[in-house]
Amino acid sequence: MEAYYIAGIDVHKKMLAVVIAAVQPGEWEFQRRRFGTTPAQLRELAGWLREQGVSEAVMESTAQYWRPVWAALQGQLRLHLAHAHSNGARRGRKSDFRDAERLTHRLVAGDLVLSFVPDAEQQSWRDLTRTRYQLVVERGRVQSQVENLLERASIKLSSVITDLFGSSGRRILQALSEEAGAPWHSQNLARLAHPSLRASHEQLAEALDGHWSSEHRLLLQLHLERLSLLDRQIETLQQQMAESMKAHQAAVARLCQVPGIRTDAALQLLAEVGPTAAAFPSASHLASWAGLCPGQQESAGQSYSKRPAQGNWQMKRVFNQVAHAAALKKGSFFQHLYRRLIVRMGPQKAIGALANRLCRLIWKILHEGVHYVEKGTAPLDPRAIRRRQQKVAAEFRKLGYNVQYVPLQPVITLAT
Repeated sequence: MEAYYIAGIDVHKKMLAVVIAAVQPGEWEFQRRRFGTTPAQLRELAGWLREQGVSEAVMESTAQYWRPVWAALQGQLRLHLAHAHSNGARRGRKSDFRDAERLTHRLVAGDLVLSFVPDAEQQSWRDLTRTRYQLVVERGRVQSQVENLLERASIKLSSVITDLFGSSGRRILQALSEEAGAPWHSQNLARLAHPSLRASHEQLAEALDGHWSSEHRLLLQLHLERLSLLDRQIETLQQQMAESMKAHQAAVARLCQVPGIRTDAALQLLAEVGPTAAAFPSASHLASWAGLCPGQQESAGQSYSKRPAQGNWQMKRVFNQVAHAAALKKGSFFQHLYRRLIVRMGPQKAIGALANRLCRLIWKILHEGVHYVEKGTAPLDPRAIRRRQQKVAAEFRKLGYNVQYVPLQPVITLAT
């Protein structure tokens, strides 16, 4: 029987421990070499593997250091990326080459937990969407710092204004950042609020009657500058995301038909799953990969836990947000399902069940190209349909798309 050659690569920041295993009955034979991680040394690695007739390689997902190795070998070999925890060694029995040999043994035995690595285009989508999410988180952190600063200055503006960073709140905060210091007048600041604001002029003036100092003004000025910068960066990334996925506008539009999904969530789902979810043979595979289905911990015929696996936390985050939004959509199937499940499961598990159902639905929409048709408990109001159409069309126009609505025949039903 002819030997089959597999490479195991233990990845580090500055060096690679590479073994080539000749897979054949009986004793395995290994060749061992160390390589650096510069582009020239990675090309040398690719040439050596080609000379040895290697057709498959496996490496650990060590931080981001595996990415240059993957890029250098992609197209030449069949590559696998293993979770580091699935290749653990016993204490006192760990070395670089042993880790690489263990990777090859466990790959052949099927004991490794392998990661899904998308193509280069989808990886660039992920870079955009995930960076945008990080900026959104940072913006929320800065907004919390602004509110904390106001509380330290005994300014209770967030107690009388629902949205501290709405149009009225922004004008007041901008005026506070430009105020040179005491004495200053809360009455003048209260007049900056919009007349339709629920809080009265007297309530605003009382909430703004704090102890404002020049140090507070300086800190608020810096926070507002950071918020403006983050808003511009988020908008830039949003436009770039829309431009990069413009070829898949039809898939984004189909996703936006689902209750709870708007353009932001649709673009994130497309970046994580792909435009057709081709890497997942079934909806169950996608739900399992996202960590949205029950796990299994069984011993001696007894189940100890059904806690789901960790899965792709980016996907789980998006689906949980979408599930919360879908549960609030009046008259929708998902609101009816949530109210039915919350009685016996509680709110947290009910949201998890909704996220699982939405995940399976998204796979069907992307993989089979079908459209979502609402079969909720209440008849749809034509005015509500027009408002929804106008809202979605406005979101797409903001991203540079032109939307035209065409009546569709019912294709998929979720009311069963």
